[in-house]
Amino acid sequence: MNPSKVYFTDMRVHGENLPDKLVSLARAAGIENIDFADKYVAIKVHFGEVGNLAFLRPDYARALVRLIRELGGKPFVTDCSTLYVGARKNALDHLDVAYAHGYNPLCLECHTIIADGLKGTDEALIPIDCEYVKTAKIGRAIADADIIISLNHFKGHEGTGFGGALKNLGMGCGSSAGKAEMHSTEKPAVDRNACVGCGVCEGNCAHDAIHVVDGSARVDYEKCKGCGRCIGVCPQGALHTGEAEGCAILARKISEYALAVVKDKPHFHLSLAIDISPFCDCYANNDASVVPDVGMFASFDPVAIDVACADLVNQQPPIANSRLGEREHEGDHFHTMHPVTNWRAGTEHGEAIGLGSTQYELVVI
Repeated sequence: MNPSKVYFTDMRVHGENLPDKLVSLARAAGIENIDFADKYVAIKVHFGEVGNLAFLRPDYARALVRLIRELGGKPFVTDCSTLYVGARKNALDHLDVAYAHGYNPLCLECHTIIADGLKGTDEALIPIDCEYVKTAKIGRAIADADIIISLNHFKGHEGTGFGGALKNLGMGCGSSAGKAEMHSTEKPAVDRNACVGCGVCEGNCAHDAIHVVDGSARVDYEKCKGCGRCIGVCPQGALHTGEAEGCAILARKISEYALAVVKDKPHFHLSLAIDISPFCDCYANNDASVVPDVGMFASFDPVAIDVACADLVNQQPPIANSRLGEREHEGDHFHTMHPVTNWRAGTEHGEAIGLGSTQYELVVI
């Protein structure tokens, strides 16, 4: 497969602001080659959990909305609801969070739609016949869109190493049943030496799968959906992803779901490697950034843009007082933060199923 072009610009500005610079990057990368005329355009974003401050500011999405309208499209911003206890588990609460974080019609100049409906059950079945997923369950509003634009916050992730375009598309666009399918092999393990039996994990489990017994957390793997919420909320760091192969399968399933999302549709991807937190924006906190801000990326290839982001983040020095900086380095920033993960499992599988290329040409703007 030939290398894909990934366009990059840093966060410096000279006479323009950052949202305008994002639009200039999108134009340089060829977004205007898409026929937007009278097309429904889903801008897939992550609205951020309550208490998390690392999610992307809505100003970037508003800039894209204006560009898409200029090109004749009908944009809306969208996400699907979550599996776990939190403020985004159903459409009403999810919209409350989105609006509070600035993802509302007044700020964005377009509508905000929770793609999988009121309770996460409004889904479209997309046949892909891949290794792990035969038919993907995708939020209906996203499946109904004519064009897919992913606006991604690139950061660490406890199950896949990092979250970027593939994660935003695959996991983010799955309905509740789709998310459960992807997470089914990723189960948490408890370090009994570190667990103090505080019960925070128990209170954050939406599936009644964790209980404190004899002063330590116990996981009922029959009930556990593998969403990973308990891992991020544990104040002692006593919960972690259990099996390396389970994490690898999760990453591969996410790539297959991403394939379903963009199947037979024009798609374009923008990733911002800024405020690079160690965990997903799904958590109610974001911890300190682990490396300095890198910049903005744009590409028609969701696999290549993820690999480019990972490579450039790996070139950055760790920030001392962070999850990355406090650990003995293991050669890869993401593996250092989350030793059970292998981010290449997702990108390599994405290439194998024809979603994109792991080889890229970086075009600096």
